[in-house]
Amino acid sequence: MANGRGERKRGRAVVPAGPGSAGEPRGADRRTDPATEAFVAHRNLLFTVAYEMLGSAADAEGVLQETWLRWSGVDLGTVRERRAYLVRIVTRQALSRLRTLARRRESYVGPWLPEPLLTVPDVAEDVELADSVSMAMLLVLETLTPTERAVFVLREVFDLPYDEIAEAVDRTPAAVRQIAHRARSHVAARRPRGNASPAETRAALEAFRRAVETGDLQRLLDILAPDVVFLGDGGGVAQAALEPVVGAARVASLSAGLTRFGAAGVLEPAEVNGYPALILRRDGEIDTVVAVRIDDGRVTGLYAVRNPEKLSRVARATVLSR
Repeated sequence: MANGRGERKRGRAVVPAGPGSAGEPRGADRRTDPATEAFVAHRNLLFTVAYEMLGSAADAEGVLQETWLRWSGVDLGTVRERRAYLVRIVTRQALSRLRTLARRRESYVGPWLPEPLLTVPDVAEDVELADSVSMAMLLVLETLTPTERAVFVLREVFDLPYDEIAEAVDRTPAAVRQIAHRARSHVAARRPRGNASPAETRAALEAFRRAVETGDLQRLLDILAPDVVFLGDGGGVAQAALEPVVGAARVASLSAGLTRFGAAGVLEPAEVNGYPALILRRDGEIDTVVAVRIDDGRVTGLYAVRNPEKLSRVARATVLSR
C-alpha cells in the first residue's frame, strides 16, 4: 500500500533502487515524489558510506533500509541540503549498527574479513575511492573506534566539512578535528607502505595464480614477503584456518594447497573492492575470493573469503560512488 513517500509491503518499507540497479524494470516509470528522487539520486553514495563504515554489504543494505524509513517521514520543507541530511542519517544508523557488530564479531569463528564486492571499472579509476574500499584498508579501519572510523571515512574519503561531520556524529567541530587527526595518524601507521598500482597488484596476482596452479612453492616464496600474513574467513561454515598464518614458508605451503581442487577448481581474475583479485570457482560455483595487500612490491597480506554468506555480492557488480 502506498503511503505517499515510499511503498510498504508486509510492514516493511521497500527501499528505492538506485539508477541502473539490478531489479529495476526496463523502461520503468521514474516519476516519483521528491523524497524518493533525492534518496535514489544519492543511494550509491549512501551505500558506500555505510559499507566503508561496516565492511559488510548485507549490513550496509540494512542501514539503507533504516535510513529510508526515517527519510520517508521527514518534512522536506525543513531540509536545507538533502545530500548532507541523508549522509547524516546513514552515518548515525551505521554507527549504531557498528557498535552492535563489534560485539557480534567477538564470537565470530576464525578471522573476520570484510564482505567482498565485485566492483565496476569506474571504482578502480577513482584511486582514492578504490584505496578506501580495498580489503587491506577496510581491515585497517577495523582497528579504529566507531566514531574515529565514521570521522575518517566522512572526512578523508568523502571530504565532508567538519561542521557536517560534527552533526552526523554528535560532536563539536573542534572535537571532530581532533578525532580526525588521531584517526589519520592511526591509519597512516597501518596502511600499506607503498601504494601498489592496479598493474602491480594484477602482476602479483598473476604470478600467484601461476604458482598455485603449478604447485611451484619457490615461485610463491619469491612473491611473498617474509612476514606475510594469510587470513582465511570461513565463518565456521566453510573450511578455513582458524588463526592467522604467518611467514612465507607456511603461507606458500597453504596457498599451494589450492591445487587440490584439480580440474574442478579454476582461479580467474576479477575486480574486487576496486583492485584486482582472484575468484576460485569450484564446479562453476564461487568458492573463494582472494585479495592481496602489497608493500614494496611483495605480497604482505593474503585474504581468502570462503564464508558462503559473504560471497553473494561477487556474482554481480556493485556500483560505489562518492
